[in-house]
Amino acid sequence: MNSRRSFLRELTGAVRNVAAATQSTTEPAREVPDPELAEAELERYSRQLVMPEWSEAAQRALAAASVLVVGAGALGSPVALYLAGAGVGRLGIVDGDDVELSNLHRQILHFTPDIGVPKAHSAAAKLGFLNPQVVVEPYQVRLDAANAAGLIEGADLVVDCSDSFATRYAVNAACCAARIPLVEAGVLGTSGLVMGIRPGETACYRCAFPEAPPSAPTCAQAGVLGPAAGTIGSLQALEALKLLAGVGEPLLDAFLQADLATLTFLRVAVQRRADCPDCGAA
Repeated sequence: MNSRRSFLRELTGAVRNVAAATQSTTEPAREVPDPELAEAELERYSRQLVMPEWSEAAQRALAAASVLVVGAGALGSPVALYLAGAGVGRLGIVDGDDVELSNLHRQILHFTPDIGVPKAHSAAAKLGFLNPQVVVEPYQVRLDAANAAGLIEGADLVVDCSDSFATRYAVNAACCAARIPLVEAGVLGTSGLVMGIRPGETACYRCAFPEAPPSAPTCAQAGVLGPAAGTIGSLQALEALKLLAGVGEPLLDAFLQADLATLTFLRVAVQRRADCPDCGAA
């Protein structure tokens, strides 16, 4: 334990030295954070801070970021957990549904005593226990074309964890209009896909999928396995962290199709469409 604390103290000092060395001499001196608080933060995030590709700048970028998670269900649960755990400064959670018994095998933010509680508030409560430093704002509403622009306003990134094509297209259109990066995903049975989008720069969701399939089954009809949703949601959270922190290579101009029954992954390249009604004029 002592050696661990020594390591964190040394890391704290190194972070401060780098910050001091890179600060412009024309800028006023910034207030040094309380050492105990700095050490606590460094210990909380130490396993990602020691990664060679991570940095104090990446961690600060997360702390300053505002992310809207659309849906607090099978995908939104792992997404919100990992983003809060990583240190995203503000999380908005949009979901108009209440927790049901049939949700619990895959929606890991909700427990049996939460049945009947609005999902947005149930999720916010758990995330507050996980990381009190994160500001979590629940929105007990279903996102649609009418309110999408207002809900995403102020977000640095949107992660769409909804379970309907109508919602996905509404989120995509609003993010393209506002030029807000977006991570899309879907899961059904043991299959899913993930796609990252920088509106105006890369292909959007409608570029890849111009129209919804005419008769796509729902989770209630086709089913979904909990670990499959957890896997796709984890990949979605990973892509969100890449876009927010500038670490790694985000999945852009492509989507990842996953068949988790056979552990087969296929990366499919897509291109922006000049006639796309969502991003063509972006």
